[in-house]
Amino acid sequence: MKVKIDSADDISKVLSKQGYISSTDISTIVFLAMKMNRPILVEGPAGVGKTELAKSLAKGLGLELIQLQCYEGLDETKAIYEWEYAKQLLYTQILKEKINEVVGSSDDLNESIQRLVKLEDAFFSDHFLLPRPLLKSLRSENKTVLLIDEVDKSDPEFEAYLLEILSTHEITIPELGTQRAKEIPIVFLTSNNVRDLSDALKRRCLNLFIDFPNQDMETRIVQSRFPEMKDVLVKKLVGAVHEIRQLEIKKKPSISETIDWAESILMLQIDDITPAELKRTLGTISKYKTDMDQILENTEKVLGETSWSV
Repeated sequence: MKVKIDSADDISKVLSKQGYISSTDISTIVFLAMKMNRPILVEGPAGVGKTELAKSLAKGLGLELIQLQCYEGLDETKAIYEWEYAKQLLYTQILKEKINEVVGSSDDLNESIQRLVKLEDAFFSDHFLLPRPLLKSLRSENKTVLLIDEVDKSDPEFEAYLLEILSTHEITIPELGTQRAKEIPIVFLTSNNVRDLSDALKRRCLNLFIDFPNQDMETRIVQSRFPEMKDVLVKKLVGAVHEIRQLEIKKKPSISETIDWAESILMLQIDDITPAELKRTLGTISKYKTDMDQILENTEKVLGETSWSV
């Protein structure tokens, strides 16, 4: 690790340099997880910065980020390791052509079999092993940040296997034996609450819930991304987003969508968020036609007292 971490404040500084504005709660849990060698389970609505937290920490600490994207049906061949069967098949063809040289001129059947057994062992060696994210992280010579993204989309069976790995920091490969972590990675698991995770997995992790930020925090986030935007316009934009989140809509705008809206306003050189400008840029923060209709019906509430010119 290239950066020394002695406190939660150090975490905040590292994240801030990457443009990630962290709360005291977030920085504290990340600091404790690093010191205790515990994984962090990060939950919350989509788009609030769960994945970005892991990416920003890795970049800020100068560590390799290894990411496993979870999905229904994910198995160990995609998450842990698999054998390169095509490569093994190629070597098998070569072996067939050289079989006499391998076995030799020995008339002893046992000796010939022993020579073939040694070749069989070679076929299941590191030379033919293809590490996937979990194994790659454990075998790394240096500490890594392991991001297990959207773990709630994986099957309960995979979750159980994952729990064992996170508890022991080791993986058993039948042909090679137990692979133990050379450097225990900093592990982030993210969840959008598609399904409930097991109590066992939650007990193993330090838990962090990231919700939509308050207006002050979200204002700081937008200002850090777009320092050229006028403060009064940033406050108006963030105020409108928070009013939209109070509406009965299907998909509330996330932080990432707030940032998209701010970027579009800058690109269009908009000086004020009027009802007309809200309508023409609404596609950056709303993804459903019914939600757009609801927002436009409540334009006065959304812009509210902030509808004065900036």
